[in-house]
Amino acid sequence: MGTADGQYNTALQREIEIIEGILESKVQYRKIVKAGIAQWVKDLQAGNIKMQTVQDLDRLIELDIKLQKDEL
Repeated sequence: MGTADGQYNTALQREIEIIEGILESKVQYRKIVKAGIAQWVKDLQAGNIKMQTVQDLDRLIELDIKLQKDEL
């Protein structure tokens, strides 16, 4: 294997590691978003949130949808 092939393989391996790291981060972000949505719903059911203040839930849902789209 020539030097160019070795450099290509090293660069390709590094790119794969970066992509794997990004995908793992997205999995963790989705867990956080889901927990945030669940907590928001609990707070709403407990009467701690008024229906006028749905902006946080809207942002969480938008983020969850964006993360799901990125998985496709």
